[in-house]
Amino acid sequence: MKGFTILITTRNRLEDLKYTLQLNEAALNGSDVKYIIYDDGSNDGTYEFIASNYSKIKLLRNETSRGLIYCRNRMMNLVKTEYAISIDDDLHFITNNPIHNIKAYFEAHSNCAIVSFRIFWSKEAPASTHSDETAFRTKSYAGGAHAFRMSAWKSIPGYPDWFIFYGEEDYASYHLFKKDWEIHYLPKVLVHHRVDLKARKYKKDYRLRTRRALRSGWFLYLLFYPLGLVPKKILYSLWMQFKTKVFKGDFKAFIAILQALGDLILNVPRLIKESDRLSKEQFLKYSKLPATKLYWKPKDL
Repeated sequence: MKGFTILITTRNRLEDLKYTLQLNEAALNGSDVKYIIYDDGSNDGTYEFIASNYSKIKLLRNETSRGLIYCRNRMMNLVKTEYAISIDDDLHFITNNPIHNIKAYFEAHSNCAIVSFRIFWSKEAPASTHSDETAFRTKSYAGGAHAFRMSAWKSIPGYPDWFIFYGEEDYASYHLFKKDWEIHYLPKVLVHHRVDLKARKYKKDYRLRTRRALRSGWFLYLLFYPLGLVPKKILYSLWMQFKTKVFKGDFKAFIAILQALGDLILNVPRLIKESDRLSKEQFLKYSKLPATKLYWKPKDL
């Protein structure tokens, strides 16, 4: 089927989700899109609210949380349209009629698997939305702000459920690279991620986020990097964590590092079994691609 499906995973953030749906409805301006929302074990009435107020949305639910990646995997495998747009439940489009821009870009770039959007991170809306940036190819993409060509998705393995949270974007990116697909940053589509990045460090899930971010990075080294580079990359990663966090008194980060190391050790057999390494030539070519574009600020800020 032609068209787009918007995918949202949510858990206990009903008010954010309400706001997202309201603002996106205005930005989409009548565009014919389908929705799939996955409630990952919420107990704040999310499922009941969506079921009662949005009868056209396909609604899925886990009684207990199974993790973001589990939910994204299953939603992607239910998509029947040509493209899928994944957004976080606290993110909305600022660009009006983004569907037109996304579709036009995909049609003009037949080897582009994913377009990643320009993201403004803040609780407040940007003072200016203007940007002189142009689209370009990147290594990877933003998990909660991108569009996927479904024929490309079907050419690679699904996301790794066992990562739980973080790392699925790079996992897909390595597989897409090996299949000669490309990932592009599309600044023409601007989204507002309503998150205070500085305040996130002080939230109760900071240690858990740090642990999962670290281990997913190490998992990816063992899965895709030429084997000779893996020890050096892990050691450098450890050193940077100690230098920038632990030596500055971040005890939560120290605990997260120890837990991530334990996760790595426990998963070594699986990582070796499922590895699909880039050759040295492939790795060199991949390394020369521009870094993933995750943050944008107006020039006057």
